[in-house]
Amino acid sequence: MGLGQSPTRGDLTRRVHAAGADPTRVVLEGLHSVKHALRFGAVLDGLWSDQPETVLALARALAPDIAPLLARRLEPVAPELFARLVARPPETRLIAVAERPTDRAESCAPGPVVLLDRPRHPGNLGAVIRVAAAADAAAVWTSGGVDPWSAASLRGAAGLHFALPVRAIERVADLDRPLIALDGEGEPLAYGTLPRNAVYAFGSERDGLSAEFLVRAARRVAIPMRPGVSSLNLATAVAVLLYALEPGLQTGTGQRPAGST
Repeated sequence: MGLGQSPTRGDLTRRVHAAGADPTRVVLEGLHSVKHALRFGAVLDGLWSDQPETVLALARALAPDIAPLLARRLEPVAPELFARLVARPPETRLIAVAERPTDRAESCAPGPVVLLDRPRHPGNLGAVIRVAAAADAAAVWTSGGVDPWSAASLRGAAGLHFALPVRAIERVADLDRPLIALDGEGEPLAYGTLPRNAVYAFGSERDGLSAEFLVRAARRVAIPMRPGVSSLNLATAVAVLLYALEPGLQTGTGQRPAGST
């Protein structure tokens, strides 16, 4: 269905709401999320807006690589219907449903794996996924805590769940790479001294890492901070560590198409 055609009104709200509770589907909110998801292989089940011409103009200006697909697939809906599709309709007036990537095994591609122990805030978890994707991490795993695929986490990650494996794990199985813990009592972090091919474990801001991960860690590192500052936001700590690893990420050669943002 292309621009100019309207979906059947009666079932659309139920369809989008059901997708939000379906472990095989995700709801993407806003052009930024849809843009990133498409760039990393998302398969769309539907795409809707109450301001389709505005969305297409914005896509042509900011993400021309996805504009042709939006023009083919975007379905216009009335403003009152769009307002019911999600709890907080995005300012960029675009909502999509996509197939969720199939869970991948704990063994993954070379590169750093970010392991979050009992994360508390889904929006912050989403920000971690966004940072990990930008830094070319191999995966993000969570142990306990909030669902990494919750609606708030998806919003925080801006569609970048599709850029790398993101999964909740019940336990850390035998690893093919060292486990390194971020711990306030560890050795000071220094640029280029940590391997890229490791699992990096981060605890919550309040409780830190659980004993399970501290005991298993091959090394413990701490981010140097000014006296009196007790902690960093989780996503900030992940960013500091990933960009302090030994060289490996080739900046400027990622999957972003030329001329896009």
